[in-house]
Amino acid sequence: MSLKDRLAREIALTGPLSVADYVTRCLHDPQGGYYATRPAIGATGDFITAPMVSQMFGELIGLWTVELWNRLGAPERVRLVEVGPGDGTLMADALRAARVAPEFLQAVDLVLIEPSPPLRQAQARMLADSDVHPRWVASLDRIEIDAPVILIANEVLDCLPARQFIKTEDGWAERCVGVTDAGELIFGLKKITTGFKRPAFDVEPGQTVEISEQQGVFGRETAALIKAASGAALLIDYGRARPEAGDTLQALRRHQKIDPLATPGEADLTQWADFPTVLEAAIHAGADVTGCLGQGEFLGLLGIGARADRLKAGRPDAASTIDRQLARLTAADQMGTLFKACAIFSPHSLVVPGFED
Repeated sequence: MSLKDRLAREIALTGPLSVADYVTRCLHDPQGGYYATRPAIGATGDFITAPMVSQMFGELIGLWTVELWNRLGAPERVRLVEVGPGDGTLMADALRAARVAPEFLQAVDLVLIEPSPPLRQAQARMLADSDVHPRWVASLDRIEIDAPVILIANEVLDCLPARQFIKTEDGWAERCVGVTDAGELIFGLKKITTGFKRPAFDVEPGQTVEISEQQGVFGRETAALIKAASGAALLIDYGRARPEAGDTLQALRRHQKIDPLATPGEADLTQWADFPTVLEAAIHAGADVTGCLGQGEFLGLLGIGARADRLKAGRPDAASTIDRQLARLTAADQMGTLFKACAIFSPHSLVVPGFED
């Protein structure tokens, strides 16, 4: 039985699913979830991430980790953690760039957090010949705190879903996934009577507010780890840098947006990162945070322009391709503005590379 049929039967028996619960099932159901069974990342898959756009992205992250390690006092042991490493491209490029500091690589304990069995296999293949051999753990709370932590989370928050609430003329309602008599999945509204905290910003009737408990938990758990071990977590994702309304649920299949209810488990479902919620949770957990920078500005501060020039000098025949990749990562009308970077760090005196101001 397909995941869609199983969800329809479950909803018919027990009632509508929240959007967050629906997305979680579509992504992680053991028998039919997208990441559990058929993740398709890359140009020939369903979506592409920044590390796959150009080697420059992962290389600059690798140099960022080396500089952060130096600012932490170049400890003899450092735990390099990546959450949601995709197919391993980012970490492979980062470790290659980090060869400029052999003593850093000697200090690294590489830990990957990945719930998807197919992606863990892809990461193992990608990193098989790397300078540092990875190990996998199930969650942030399984990471030891006996060494400083440098954590990378690129396009992780958008996989942590949000519930959706809509302001109507009669008050607030939650958007849920129900089922028709014919067995088709359908969006509907469920009246809210208690337990809903109204947003602190203005919302017009008909607008949607997204609230992600999972993103808040991620911010809190990441901050707890960083506070206990010292170090910093770099978060890069597409999303909002200030509280605001908006329906950001989308499904991608073969790089095209499709109906999120059409083929559960067969497309990637995402919602915007809610950076204010994540950073507020981190502060409450006792860590310090930076503000958000656009990805283009952040990569610019790390030196992506100079890196592109060096690549073009070595490969003049690929100059136009490198220019296109640079624009894809940094241009305001591509990934440069919608995608944002921020950091969670401890101690307070630590100056995180790229966020000096």
